[in-house]
Amino acid sequence: MAWIYLLIASVFEVVFALATNATHGFTVLGPSLLTAGAAAGGIFFLSLALKTLDVGVGYTVWTGIGSVGTVLLGTLIFDEEMNAGKAVAFVLIIGGVLGLKLADRPGRTATAAGAAGQQAGQAGQQPAAPAPAATVATG
Repeated sequence: MAWIYLLIASVFEVVFALATNATHGFTVLGPSLLTAGAAAGGIFFLSLALKTLDVGVGYTVWTGIGSVGTVLLGTLIFDEEMNAGKAVAFVLIIGGVLGLKLADRPGRTATAAGAAGQQAGQAGQQPAAPAPAATVATG
């Protein structure tokens, strides 16, 4: 379900970017309201996706899809230039998004710490404190 939330958030991200262009510096009311609503919707659905996905994966995919969608639709709606350099960049972004999706840990519904805390809470116990981070000596 997290990936569906992330796709919905990405659609809001594209609408946000395109509507921002149409606000003319937030001097046009309709697109300005659409921009604010799309920003709120995108962040809301991103937050739902990040309940399960790693923030690095979720945010990167969200911005990647938003970027590609914005440039593609900007080309169609605002008659912006499309060239070979942009096309190559799109392929790289899409490849990165697919790579992150494939590299995400399958079957994971919550982080290990979150799951441990939930299980402890259900059993009426205090969740265990997270292990201290390892330090690396430099010098």
